[in-house]
Order: sequence, then C-alpha cells, then structure tokens
Amino acid sequence: MNNEILVNITPQETRVAILEQGITQELHIERMSGHGIVGNIYNGRVSRVLPGMQSAFVDIGLDRAAFLHVADIWNPNQYSDAAKPIEKLLHEGNSILVQVIKDAIGTKGARLSTQISLAGRLLVYLPQESRIGISQRIEDDTDRELLRERLQQILPLEEKGGYIIRTMAETADESDLRADLEYLHKLWHDIQQGSVTIAAPVLLYQDLDLGHRVLRDFVDEDTVRVLVDSRENFQKLVRFAQNYMTDIAERITLYTGDRPLFDLYGVEEEIEKSLAKRVNLKSGGYLIIDQTEALTTMDVNTGGFIGVRNFDDTIFKTNLEAAQVIARQLRLRNLGGIIIIDFIDMDSEEHKNAVLMEFNKALQKDRTRITVNGFSTLGLVEMTRKRTRESLAHVLCEPCPTCQGRGEIRTAQTICYEILRELLRESRQFEANEFRILASQQVIDLFLDEESQSLAQLGDFIAKPISLQVEESYTQEQYDVILM
Repeated sequence: MNNEILVNITPQETRVAILEQGITQELHIERMSGHGIVGNIYNGRVSRVLPGMQSAFVDIGLDRAAFLHVADIWNPNQYSDAAKPIEKLLHEGNSILVQVIKDAIGTKGARLSTQISLAGRLLVYLPQESRIGISQRIEDDTDRELLRERLQQILPLEEKGGYIIRTMAETADESDLRADLEYLHKLWHDIQQGSVTIAAPVLLYQDLDLGHRVLRDFVDEDTVRVLVDSRENFQKLVRFAQNYMTDIAERITLYTGDRPLFDLYGVEEEIEKSLAKRVNLKSGGYLIIDQTEALTTMDVNTGGFIGVRNFDDTIFKTNLEAAQVIARQLRLRNLGGIIIIDFIDMDSEEHKNAVLMEFNKALQKDRTRITVNGFSTLGLVEMTRKRTRESLAHVLCEPCPTCQGRGEIRTAQTICYEILRELLRESRQFEANEFRILASQQVIDLFLDEESQSLAQLGDFIAKPISLQVEESYTQEQYDVILM
C-alpha cells in the first residue's frame, strides 16, 4: 500500500502526518517546549527506594523524579529464579545508568529501564544482551534465518552485545548493515565514557527529534515520498539520509507551494475532527469516543442508517464499518491504555466473529503493541494499546476552565441555592451591615426573576440587606459573597 509522509516544521513545533492512499492515518506532534524524552539515556541518582512497591524514584535532572520498577532492572539471570528484591539492588544515592521507556503522562513521572537499547535504521543494539532477535513483521522463517546469518557474518569477533533486526533490514545490503553497526557502537562507547566521567544526574544521550525519527522509524518500502515544507530542515534530513540511509534520500522532497502543506492534503481538517467526541460513519451510523484518565470507551450507534434487508444486517454492516474506523481512530488520536468498545449487540456468533476478524485485520497496520481480548460476556470488546506518549487530545487541548474537564457545569439555579446557603452560613459567623453577591450574569438574572422571592425571604430572615453585582469575568459556577 503506497503511503506519503508529510512533515510540517516551524520554529515552535514539528508535525508529521502519515497518509495511506491519501487518507491521514497517523499524526505526530512534537513541540520545542515539550520535547518527549523516550529513548533518552541518563546517568541518574537513586533518590528513594520503596520496598513495598518494589520500585524506586530516580533523579535524572528533571522537575519530577522518574520511576523505576524492579521488573525493569536488567538482570543477566532473568530466566532463572535468582531475581533479587529492589532493596538488595539499589540504595539511596547510587548512580545508575537508565533509559526512559515512557514519557511522563498526567501526574505520573517518566518510567525508566536499566536495559539499554539504541535504535538505528536497520538494527536495534542491546549492549547488555547476547541474543539476535528478528522483527515480528518478518514472518517467513527462511528469511528470518538468512537475516540472522548475514548479521552474524559481519559482527566483530569480540562482539558481546545483542541485536534486534528491524523490518527495513530485509532489503539492505552488507555495507548498510556495517554502517549501522559502526554508528551504534560509537554511540554506545560515547555513552559509557560519559557515565563514568560526568556526575549524576546528567543526560548522556538524546534520541533524534521527530523530523529525523520520521526517516528512521516511519519510512519503509511502501513510502512513495517524504514531503518537507522547510528548506533548512529539508537539507538537514537529506544530509542525514545520505549518511545513514542512502536508499531513501531521493524520496525526500521539498514542498514549495503557496498553500500550507497540511491544508493541501486535508490534514488540518482531520486534526479538527480527531478532537471531536463524535465520528460519523459513511453508512449513517456514528461512534462516540470518551477518553478518561482510567480508560477510553467507544460506543457504536446505527444513527440514521437503515439496512436494505433487515435490522440484523443493518447492525452487522454498521459494526463492520465501525471496526475499520476504530482501528484508524486509535492510530490517529494515539489512544492508549485500556480501551472498551461497545459494538451494537449482535445475536449471531458468526457476525461477532466476522467483526472481530475485520477489527484484527485493520489493527495489523498499527505499529504499536496491541492486545485484543474479544467479546466479553457483556458483549464488549476489551483491548489494550501500549501508551508511550500523550494522546493527540492531551497534546493539543487542556481541561475547560469552566467545567474543569467534567464536560458539564452546574445550572444557574444550583448556583443560586449554593449562594443562599453561603449567605446563611456567613450571617451566623460574621457581623455585617450588608451582604453583596458577585456572580455571573445568568445567576444574577435568576435572582432578579425566578428566585427573587427566595432572596427576599432570606434577607428578611437574616435581617440584613442583600445587593447584587454582575461580574462579567465570572463563569456560571463562580461567585463571591462580600461582607459590607
């Protein structure tokens, strides 16, 4: 399947859109003010060990301490029962070489591992390992064995590290593999030197920025071209490709059109749609997507779609279409963690199996690790998608200052009654000549109309005058009671 990669670069941010058959499938955004740190390697200092949680907090020089679990501490005897508790492995004040495997998300600090991996174009270098692994995307057993043999033949005799052969190595020649090896070995040598010469906490290695990671991680044999709209960065990417991945250098193209690149390909419109809760289906049905801290839910509805045969066929067709759309929305919005999908109820086991098969087929395009558990007894599809960075909505949006992310606000009448209770409390606690209510226009209007009698009754009860004042800057839920 042919795909194009669009790279929109400004001094403030880099945006990447991956298009398949002209349709946006993935969006990646990296802002200079919030550069992700996954892949970065630090010489850190253990600040606290928590035996009860079998974890430790590690100072890596950021505002918030990072998190290291005992399961992420590299153990050369990992296949034996010789694993030690974390309090036997780490102590406060220890220096430790760590790599970030997950960015800080929400209130959680970055997650760390002591198992180092360095990604190249064709290989992933695992300096503490000794095995050679093959990408799962290379399925043919003969091809896998041939690739393993090719790599073993060019490894130095003194080689002690391990490797994972990436999918793109399938079509690489020996010189490309050697160049990747030399690059990764030099990188690891520099990191080791820094870890013993520079005091913790310190950053020893920073992963490539998004523009360069596009070439390393996203370009494959199906990529027709990489379109870049910045001349300076286009030249940088071409130089990088010529040094490390000559086979793709000629596919990098400078976009010089007057119309913004993302506008021309409809990506801006897709970004806008990806922030909405509702996603319309071509059949007339729709999805409702709700993203919370704990999980993401997706609800499938038939909407205005009426089947040509019977209601069961209508449901089946809607669910089939929804399966494809959901797979795309997961990639487009970068939704991770626990995901619950409520397909429209189907009585036929054959229909359920067909929908699940279609869903799994559509998910094969996703480069993120996914587990699908099938239909539960309640008819829900439960799945997980590995979360390594913030979702698109979390990158582009923030909680509404009026509703604080609840998606709803208390009514003006509810606020009126809260103010009346507050007036009663304050009249019993403080001596005042008068009380003044500061509130939004909607709340003041209600006090002057429907709730005027309630306000008058309270004024008589506390035997104090009550005045009203509109505060234009207040939201409907904001108010103050002033003692005069």
